Amino acid sequence: MDRKAKALLQVDPNAYGIEIGPSHNPIAPKKDGYKVHIIDHMSCEQLITKYTNHNVNLNNIEEVDFVWNGESFSELTGKSKYYDWIIASHLIEHTPDLIAFINNCDTILKDNGVISLVIPDKRFCFDHFRPITGISRIIDSHFQKPIIHSPGTVAEYYLNVVAKSGGIAWDAYTAGTYRFVHTLEDALRGVESVINDKAYLDVHAWCFTPHSFRLIIHDLFNLGFIPFQELSFSPTVGCEFFVTLSRKGSGVDKSRLEMLELIESELKHEVSSLEESETMVAKCRGVIKRIISKLT
Repeated sequence: MDRKAKALLQVDPNAYGIEIGPSHNPIAPKKDGYKVHIIDHMSCEQLITKYTNHNVNLNNIEEVDFVWNGESFSELTGKSKYYDWIIASHLIEHTPDLIAFINNCDTILKDNGVISLVIPDKRFCFDHFRPITGISRIIDSHFQKPIIHSPGTVAEYYLNVVAKSGGIAWDAYTAGTYRFVHTLEDALRGVESVINDKAYLDVHAWCFTPHSFRLIIHDLFNLGFIPFQELSFSPTVGCEFFVTLSRKGSGVDKSRLEMLELIESELKHEVSSLEESETMVAKCRGVIKRIISKLT
């Protein structure tokens, strides 16, 4: 399956849905016949202006039905328990309060509805060197009720995000070197704007591997923080993985200990992939040197 098929795996194409934050790359666009409403942080016209010089297909930007300004989704849409599905691609990692976001979705979703999430794997994107998010930060953040990212989150982001071989996302087979995307001055300005101006900066608050996210959902459900369990899961392809949540989900099919061991394995794979890439680069350099020596 391609990424669109994975995201739509549990979505009824004939039912009514919401896509949150599709920007210039909707998964279930209206022009393809989906009965979908769009929530975004800007109007269609504003999104077109924002992405005019970003080398994207502006024709993919569809009419935004609801421009979100921080209110609850039920208040924003004027609907309660109405939609059959919600799609959010590369969005949940941006939320200052992950628990509140999931429960906000629940207010407009039918009890048998689904939330389809496409999530970046931190091993293969600019979050590569950032630590995976633990459940403590997610729960503590929920009780603090943040509407913007904390100074610490902003500092960690600006100090650590990287590009690899010139790209901010890659796959497990990408070789090359890393470089920082931002400077110390960027981090200082970001932290100061949050502290002094209470600014919302659009950064990743949370960093996941596939099984770290699955375990967090498992634990949040069992602790009573969210009403959803995992309905389906598709592992990482490229830089992203896919999880669908639902009240009718049966959850993960592994014990917590097995999940923790899988997380450890994922992080070890990250290290081994880096070592393999470095070894491959060294071998290539050796081959090139031998060829040059023969030619000269």
